[in-house]
Formats: sequence, structure tokens, C-alpha cells
Amino acid sequence: MSSKTGNSVIALLAGAAIGIGLGILFAPDKGSKTREKMKEGFDDLKNQANSKWNSLEEETKEKFSKTKDDLIETVEDLLSNSSYKAEEAITFLEEKLAELKKQNAKLQK
Repeated sequence: MSSKTGNSVIALLAGAAIGIGLGILFAPDKGSKTREKMKEGFDDLKNQANSKWNSLEEETKEKFSKTKDDLIETVEDLLSNSSYKAEEAITFLEEKLAELKKQNAKLQK
């Protein structure tokens, strides 16, 4: 979770709690109405927190998916480049071996 998003969620929860507390203190309504308002406030807070959580979860999944795809692409590129380098090394060694065989053949005569 990014620090900015975490701070936003904490600020949202703290603000909602303070708002509910102040609403209760200054409420001119009956207890039943106040409880209903509190319930609605908590439901709103819960919905906002769930929405933030779902958004954060989706964002995290997307970032990890991109990272995974980038890693796979990097590994494939590395393997491809390694294959070309290996082919170059084999060709070089075959040429050197052919030269050594020629030199050895001259020495054996």
C-alpha cells in the first residue's frame, strides 16, 4: 500500500469518526433518530472504506501484473540474446578447432 493512499484512508476514517462524534454531541433529535443517523454514518463510512480498499486492491493487482509481464519479457529477451551469443561462441570455437586440425595435420606429415 502506498503511503499516500494509506494516509488518505486514515484521514477519511478519522474525519468520519470526528464528524459522527460531533453530530452526536450537538444532535437535537431523539435517541432513536440519533442512532439511525449514526447507523447511516457508519454505513457510509463502511461503503467509502470498502470502495477505497477495492480501488487499492485493483491498483495493486494491476501493478503486479505489469511487473510480472515486464519480468517475463526481460527473461525472454535475455534468453534470446544468450542464444545468439552462444551461437557466436560455438561458431568461433568451430573455426578455431578447424585451424588447429589443419596445424596438427601439417605437424603429423
